[in-house]
Parts: sequence; structure tokens; C-alpha cells
Amino acid sequence: MNKAVFLDRDGVLNKELGDYVCKLEDFNVMRHNFSALKELQSRGYLLIVITNQGGLAKGWYSENILDEMHNHLRNTYRDQGIYFTEIYYCRHHPEFNGNCLCRKPGSILLEKAIARFGIEASLSYFIGDRERDVIAGEAVGVKGILIDSDQPIGEILNLIN
Repeated sequence: MNKAVFLDRDGVLNKELGDYVCKLEDFNVMRHNFSALKELQSRGYLLIVITNQGGLAKGWYSENILDEMHNHLRNTYRDQGIYFTEIYYCRHHPEFNGNCLCRKPGSILLEKAIARFGIEASLSYFIGDRERDVIAGEAVGVKGILIDSDQPIGEILNLIN
């Protein structure tokens, strides 16, 4: 079985803007997380992004723009030797699509990743800057770690075995 660190995107991997990141030029990767994520990867953790992207449902940006942002995220981290196993996102928003199971605090995206990559939930963590991230992780037996938006992950590495 594998172990993983699940990561929220906005406020954890890229700078939190307070609302949706709608343009590639506003997508700022937080470089202070390079060494911490490289450390987690060297400890054998898969790095998997789980993110709500309700701006798609609102029409504030397109799938193409989201793909550009995720490619930029992958490439920026890959240049540092850090690889994301997968990026999962929920494209729904309750005001436009009603409730769905994939939007955090729902846990379907975590369940998909756990099944697909043979992840042992009890050995895994979810780092997020919102309570919904912790709730989603704990719903599937993953330990949630709540951080402040834009807080360096290195400050909480001691919480991950």
C-alpha cells in the first residue's frame, strides 16, 4: 500500500487571492514549499492535489485556463524535482449545480485517489487551509492538518510521520 499527502491548491500550493484564481497571470506558486514537499516525497509520500474549482460552474474561467494553471503548477514543482501524482478537482458550485459528492467537504475525490493509487488512508494526510479540507480527509480516515492560508508547509512537517 502507498501513503499520500493530499494537498488543497489555493492557499496551500499557490497564493490565496481571497476569491477564485481566474487567470494564469494571477496564479502564483508559493516557492517556500519546495523543500517541504521534496522532503515529503523523499519520505515516500505520493503528492495528490484535491481542489474545489467552483469558478468553472460560475463561468469565471474555462477548463482550458484551469489546465494552463495546473500545467504551470506541475511544471514549476517538477523543475524542483517534485511530482504531483494527480490533480483532482470539483468543477461544481452549490449555487449553480446543487450539492455534489465531489466538492469538499465531500470525499469522493479522495476515495477515487485512494482506490486508484492503492493508498492506505491511515498512513496519509490532508493539508488544507479550510475546515472543509480536514473534514473531507477525516471522512475517509486520512489525518487532516489545518494550516493558515499561504503558511509554509515546512512549519508543520513535524506533524507528518
